[in-house]
Amino acid sequence: MERFGSFEVRWAQGSPTQDVSFVNNRTVCFPSGNHIIFVDIQTKKRSVLTSSKGSIGAFAVSGNFEVVAFSEQRLKPSIFVYTFPELIRRAELKGEVQLDYSLLTFSCSSPYLASYSAVPEFALTIWNWQDGTCLCSQSRVGTEFTSLSFNPLNWHQLCLAGKNSVILWNIERSNTQHLLKRVTVELPSVDGSFFEEDPTSILATAKLPYYGPQMPISAISGLVEKLADTFVPGEVRKPVVRPVSHCWTSTSDLYVGCEQGHLLNINPETQKVTMLFNPENYTAGNHPGSRLKQGSLDTLVVHKNGLFVAGNDGVLRRLSFRSTDLHIEEIWSSEEPVIKIDFSPDYGTLSMTTNKGAICVYKLENPGGISTIFSVCSGRFLAVDFLAPGQNYCVTVRDSGEVQAWSVEDGTNISTLHLHTQAAVLACCPSSKCVAVGTISGHVYFVDMTDVQNPRLVHRIHLYHIPVQHLHYDQEGQFLITGAADGHMFVLDAKPSRSFSVIGYTVVGCEVITISTLNIREEKQVKVLALHLEDSVDAVGQTKLETFGLPYEMSTSPLYAEQCADNRGVLKNFIIQKQRYTVEHTLCSAVLGTSNTIYGYCSQTKYIHKYLISKETSALETLNVEKEVKAHQTGPAYLCLSPHHQWLASVAKDGVLQILEAVNMEASAHIQCHSSRTGGIQSVALSVDGRIIVTVGNSDGTLVCLTWRHKNTGKSKVDAAVEYGHSLVSLMEPVIAVENKTLALMPVWISDTESRPGTAEEKETQEISEKKMSVEITEQDESYTSTASISPSNSTWLDLKLEEAIKEESQQFANIKKDLRKGISELRKTIQGMIRENESLPDMEKLDQQEFDLDVEEQERLQTEGQEEVAKVRKEIELENLIQRYLRDVIKQECWDSMAVKGRAVKAFHSDCEVKNYPMKERSQKEMEELERVIQLRKIETVDINTRRELVEILPKNLADKEEEEDTDEGQKQGESPALIGSLSGSFGIASPYLCSQFDLHTKEEKINQILLLKDVIYNIKTAFNREFEAIYKQKEQEISRVRERNQRLQEILAELEIKENIWQPHFADSEKPERALTVQDTEIKVEKFISPEQTAKAEEHAKAEEKLRQTTKNDNIRERALGDMMGGVLEVKKADALKMDIPQPDCMSKADSVWTEDDRRLVKDYEKKIKELNEEREKYKKGLEAEMKKLQTSIQETTQSFDDALNRLFDRKVKSEMIIYQEEMKIASLAFSLVVEEELNTREAQLNFQLEKIRKQKVQSAEVVQQTKSQVDAYRETYDNAVAEDKLLDRGFRKEFNDVPALLVDQLYKLYKRRPRVQKIRTQADNFHPFGDHQGSARAASDAYNQLLRAMDDLDSPENMPETLELPVWERFCLARRTKLESEQQVKHKALTLAEMQAFLQRRLEEDERNRQAMENTLQELNIVREEKMRSQLNLTAQFLLKQGQVEVEGGDFVPDYSDSILVYRNVVEDLNATIKSLGEQKIASMVESKDFRKGIIQLEWERKKMQMQIEDLHNKARDIQMLRVSKELQKYLFETDHDSRVLHEMSVLEQTLALQEKHHKKNSKNFRRVVKELESKIKHMQEQNNKLDEELQELLVSVSERKLVFDAIAVEKNMEANTEQRYQDIIQRRKLVDLAKSQAQEVAVLRAEVERLRMKTFPALIHKEK
Repeated sequence: MERFGSFEVRWAQGSPTQDVSFVNNRTVCFPSGNHIIFVDIQTKKRSVLTSSKGSIGAFAVSGNFEVVAFSEQRLKPSIFVYTFPELIRRAELKGEVQLDYSLLTFSCSSPYLASYSAVPEFALTIWNWQDGTCLCSQSRVGTEFTSLSFNPLNWHQLCLAGKNSVILWNIERSNTQHLLKRVTVELPSVDGSFFEEDPTSILATAKLPYYGPQMPISAISGLVEKLADTFVPGEVRKPVVRPVSHCWTSTSDLYVGCEQGHLLNINPETQKVTMLFNPENYTAGNHPGSRLKQGSLDTLVVHKNGLFVAGNDGVLRRLSFRSTDLHIEEIWSSEEPVIKIDFSPDYGTLSMTTNKGAICVYKLENPGGISTIFSVCSGRFLAVDFLAPGQNYCVTVRDSGEVQAWSVEDGTNISTLHLHTQAAVLACCPSSKCVAVGTISGHVYFVDMTDVQNPRLVHRIHLYHIPVQHLHYDQEGQFLITGAADGHMFVLDAKPSRSFSVIGYTVVGCEVITISTLNIREEKQVKVLALHLEDSVDAVGQTKLETFGLPYEMSTSPLYAEQCADNRGVLKNFIIQKQRYTVEHTLCSAVLGTSNTIYGYCSQTKYIHKYLISKETSALETLNVEKEVKAHQTGPAYLCLSPHHQWLASVAKDGVLQILEAVNMEASAHIQCHSSRTGGIQSVALSVDGRIIVTVGNSDGTLVCLTWRHKNTGKSKVDAAVEYGHSLVSLMEPVIAVENKTLALMPVWISDTESRPGTAEEKETQEISEKKMSVEITEQDESYTSTASISPSNSTWLDLKLEEAIKEESQQFANIKKDLRKGISELRKTIQGMIRENESLPDMEKLDQQEFDLDVEEQERLQTEGQEEVAKVRKEIELENLIQRYLRDVIKQECWDSMAVKGRAVKAFHSDCEVKNYPMKERSQKEMEELERVIQLRKIETVDINTRRELVEILPKNLADKEEEEDTDEGQKQGESPALIGSLSGSFGIASPYLCSQFDLHTKEEKINQILLLKDVIYNIKTAFNREFEAIYKQKEQEISRVRERNQRLQEILAELEIKENIWQPHFADSEKPERALTVQDTEIKVEKFISPEQTAKAEEHAKAEEKLRQTTKNDNIRERALGDMMGGVLEVKKADALKMDIPQPDCMSKADSVWTEDDRRLVKDYEKKIKELNEEREKYKKGLEAEMKKLQTSIQETTQSFDDALNRLFDRKVKSEMIIYQEEMKIASLAFSLVVEEELNTREAQLNFQLEKIRKQKVQSAEVVQQTKSQVDAYRETYDNAVAEDKLLDRGFRKEFNDVPALLVDQLYKLYKRRPRVQKIRTQADNFHPFGDHQGSARAASDAYNQLLRAMDDLDSPENMPETLELPVWERFCLARRTKLESEQQVKHKALTLAEMQAFLQRRLEEDERNRQAMENTLQELNIVREEKMRSQLNLTAQFLLKQGQVEVEGGDFVPDYSDSILVYRNVVEDLNATIKSLGEQKIASMVESKDFRKGIIQLEWERKKMQMQIEDLHNKARDIQMLRVSKELQKYLFETDHDSRVLHEMSVLEQTLALQEKHHKKNSKNFRRVVKELESKIKHMQEQNNKLDEELQELLVSVSERKLVFDAIAVEKNMEANTEQRYQDIIQRRKLVDLAKSQAQEVAVLRAEVERLRMKTFPALIHKEK
């Protein structure tokens, strides 16, 4: 396969992911595609480790051992361990994983590696990577997990965490045997609470025994096996925290960061979870915890100074816990989210990785500085190419628009230029250091790379309105060919000296797939090959090839270039000579080779085909396959020829780069440089000499540089390519130098983002014109035919070219256009006049604005669109109506049609009483068969019981007859009494003889059969009531019909009596006629009905038919005409009509009385007599009508009231039926509950049996492990004893071995033999920051201690420590014996530790076996309890008794009386007890009356005694008040005075004299005060005059003072300030002194007041009463 040689990775560049870790104290590494990139954080130098067998999956780093491990992404992957910096494979670990590893982690102190594989194994495996062995493995550990880590202090502990769970694993070891033990940690909910597990034991409640035993929720839910252990009810289920990160602490605890922002602390020994931080407690305020929100703890790492956390907010924080307080310190902030932080092995440097790929380093020794070792590069690579001359630099572009230059030598990123737009493709010009970039917006950007470190954007051209898909330079850099999905291929002059001008374009097919060029120097042209899709409808998906030539003169001669295209920019066919070819296969890539060959790859056949182009030209030539070779199995592939056209490179989605010889199509070399899982290779580029190949991945973000490692056989081929590259470079050097100078002088291109003058005004004018509704049509300008729909800023080169062509055509046909415009102008004026006339017309005659549109096609299109929209809306409405009708039909079928008895009600006529029937469905055939089966079964059981009773029961005849009579009587009593039956169904007339007794329902089948029979009883009760209801309903219908008939007669009577009175009309309510709800009346529809044309035509035909029938029946009808002429239209004259007729007056009554004759008087007399008789008949008829009306009203009232009484009786019947139905339903509920309890007990029993079987298996396994471990421990103890014995033998045989040495020297040697060096502990500098310190128990620490001991022994073995008289050979033999003794001691120590570990392992297995035994016993005990409870539930039945209210003598509770300590007794027992109580009560009442009379006298005497005692007490109180009374002078005078009346008169005279004197003084004082007031008023007036004068003087003084003050302030501001300050200070001091003085005086006043009060109390006399 590799004929020339092979490829090796020179360097690789990639974006960091989450797996960024330190491999030593100064180097970080991360996987990228198929490579692992190592970066020195100080020198920024990189090294690459390439995976030769596929892309890198899981990844792990050990900084202590300086190794990396990764897994392959392929079937049956392996784990590889490499050392750093040697990058030598240390181990290859092969397991039984089928698909992929998802997690890897190293132990910090031991040579162990843990791996976790997801689907399908879900296996956790522990490896010894130094030995390459698998220690232990555990499969089916759970679902997907996201993080895995060892405890740094104890490699026996392992944490496996996912978003839903945290699992701790303990690795237990017994010599070479390892065992994984799982411990699942229960996570708290978001609010910090934990789920309280359901009790597993059964507890029977004594308060409510009929509620059954307390069962676990899993048993209630009917779950068994694994589902029962993990089931959590929805009503108690709370959102649980979701772990996203974790790390171990220095105390072997576990910090867990959660997605919602919670921080947990887990103790691995006790599995206790403590919530250290809950963000819900810091939702607001200035506390630093309020800034810790969701996603702030996405990554954690512990340090000696605290816990470092970071997350999606981009902030690095340090958390420290001081007792119960949380201290948060923000260290660093980034604009991008931080996805990973990691410490170096010495914990002196912290690396931070953002989601965009930036790596920053924070040194704890220098907290102020954070350096970036990897810049942010967002987006994936799209293309790569070599910068001219194609040997030193390569250029890439990302989809975000970042153009980057890379050094080919070491892969250093030289520079980056942001285009601020989404890029699509890139190409480098061979004739200058110019880079062309195609964008999504259709632009092509040109970047100046003459100064690689400072790239510049110098030009931009807009070619497409769609993304640019292809950019291709010819080999000599004369032309740039572009392609896109619309099939347009533009040809540009590639030289900067021509300003990248567009020569022209051509159109090929539908979509351009690939573009290839070939420089033919002999013909002085560039031949272009385009692979494109077929544009015909019949050949969708097929591809065709098209070639055309570009003469060199296009690039060298500007005049010739202008002649090559027409005025619209289309290249002329006779110049480029286009030729189309068809191929048999559908190609996805094609390149043009030398000797008229074309190479293409077909993704369907997976072959690379070679085609030969014939020299004969035809319209459409079909190419035949000359040779084909099998290539990539995963398409599509991309082909590329080397610069010397001898190598064919192919890349595809499989990630393989393959090199073939172009001549014979033989494979020369290949390499897997990218992963097929990430989309393979996106782009490839070859250097000019062919020695370097650069590739970029599709989505892995990796740039790989490859170099040849050729063999001797391929050296000549490589040399030929190098020689061709040198010749091409030498040929292009002059051109490159000239064009680079021109390119460097081009100015930087600046986007014209500012709006042109007048643009805002134009937009505003346009908006106003659009909003203004006017009929005036303005004149259009002459450029109405131009492409004005495209703004100038968004116009492409083709749009501008087309606009120029249109302008030229407009100038050419200007006269013709002028005439056309003139005709259009006249037509416009005519239409404007018509529009103005139309506006003056009425609204009915006015036409729409669209009617004046002369574009008939546009009118038809708008009308068609309107009709389509109407049809669409109508269809949607019809569909919605269809849905509603379907729902109506479904509801009607379920709730109405399926009901055998429709639900309805009957209301009373004169009350609110309403009775409803029972809606009932027809019982199905299955239900009837089941009921019939139960009835037949009960019949058989009854016959069987009676037969067995007759045959089996043997009793004496007399005794038997007597007992039978008693049993019969009791049975009759029980059968007649509803108390034991539990319902009143018998009294209702519905009783089933097949019902079992409540005391005989023990089995599940009997209970189910009883439920069916009870349902049948309920059905019969409802049926019986419905029959009575139907009779009442029909009766109401009859009554309403009768009432309506009578009301009709009443209406006639009222009309004859001319009485206006409302007649009561009964009617049915909606509840009585529920079928009304199914029919929609026309009055209920509030919208206008839509009538289709078909319905309109049908209605018109129906109206015509009715009119015709009416005209036919309107012809001459003899019978009706005769009846109308002869009898007035009626056959019989009614009496009422006769009474209404008036008697005609005689003619003589019109004359005067004096002229009457006798006949006239007789006629008048007869007339008056007839009038009197007629009035009497009318009065009699009226009274008869009134009597009939009263009779009808009374009849209506009586019949309706009678119906109401019947309805009330039916209501009572309904209440009783409801009561009976509820009683039967209560029995059904009780039976159903017992069935549920039995089912729960069965479920619990099944679950316990499952647990018992599971525990039994664990017990068997643990017992086997115990036995096996015991045998291993015994065997190893024997080995240990042998080692100890051998060590003692070495000690004892020392003197025998040195028996040739003098005894004195032997004693000295024996002391040296026992001497051991002291090994000092090596302390590293990392102890300052390392949170875990030294790992004393680790394997590495033990190995280091042993090596240090051996080095110390080497010092002891030196000849300087040899005794003086000892010979050197003896000393050497002694040193060898001592070294043997030392090794024996170390071996004994090692075996002792191993034996202790094995004994501890055995002890743990014994404890585990004991736990399994105890669990099995507990499960058996609970299983027995379940079985007992099951038996109790079958025997202890629940019976329903029907008792009267007085027969229940239990105090009622809040809702249900408590019958837990109640008994059921016979009635006669209670009645006898009541009689005894009554007799005893009468006796007690008699004795109480006697004692009452006797006690009445005692009570009266006692009352008299108390009354006298109270009087004595009142007298004593009065005497005490007299003694305590104060005796003043007035009181003494009053006591000594005998004549009180004279004294009162004397006092009154004195008061009168005093009053007269005071009045006299008052008048005198008033007079003086009036005089003083007058004087004061005069003074006030005088003072006001003086004040007015002073105010005027004051104003003048204020002006002068203000002027002087301003002058003074300006001169001596500082002096004034000092004086004011001193004055304010003195005021403050004085105020302070005054306040202190006031306080002291207030205190003195308080003291004096207290003293005054004390002295005042001394002056009052006190009369003390002495008790005798």
